[in-house]
Amino acid sequence: MAATPIVMVWSGGKDSALALATLLADPAWEVTGLLTTVTAEYERISMHGVRDVLLSAQAQSLGLPLHRVWIAPQASNASYEQAMATACAAIVARGTAHLAFGDLYLQDIRDYREKMLAGSGLTPVFPVWGIATGELALRFIDNGFRAVLCTIDEKVLDPAICGRDYDHALLADLPRGIDPCGENGEFHTFVYDGPIFQFPIAIKRGDTVSRDGFSYVDLLPG
Repeated sequence: MAATPIVMVWSGGKDSALALATLLADPAWEVTGLLTTVTAEYERISMHGVRDVLLSAQAQSLGLPLHRVWIAPQASNASYEQAMATACAAIVARGTAHLAFGDLYLQDIRDYREKMLAGSGLTPVFPVWGIATGELALRFIDNGFRAVLCTIDEKVLDPAICGRDYDHALLADLPRGIDPCGENGEFHTFVYDGPIFQFPIAIKRGDTVSRDGFSYVDLLPG
């Protein structure tokens, strides 16, 4: 039986990487591309603040086509949904009927995804849904993935943690109540190496800035 084409919604972070690794290991799926929301003008991955040049390097190392969804800074939810609808229509036109997400357990987010795709011709797939986040965090590290904290929520984490590698030492230092995968938005990551990559992404840590209650480390090409 032929594998079913699927596009991965790719944030550049560890949850996306784990979901993508799960799909790539399953002969039932053929991953045909990555879909990433990028903020125009800044040319950075939305929410994560990672430069587009590093996103391109990830796609090149993964050997997968990259489809960008461009949105304006401070875009309204309505304009975001319109941009996503246009991107989804293009995916369907290319013959793909499934879209994968790296969500872990937040039911309201999953409900939103399913509602957003209703009638689009795309069926949402959640490859790592329901797996305990502690288990996923260890799986990510122990399987050889490497990532850095690129964004943190200053309300729940010390800004000094921004820019650290996501490793066993970091997990041990996370305050009580912080999800080890940051599923509640406590932090976001940028993956620069791992078993699904053909080569590691060389990065340098630039300045860390604070904006709207979040700290961002400016990751630069190494």
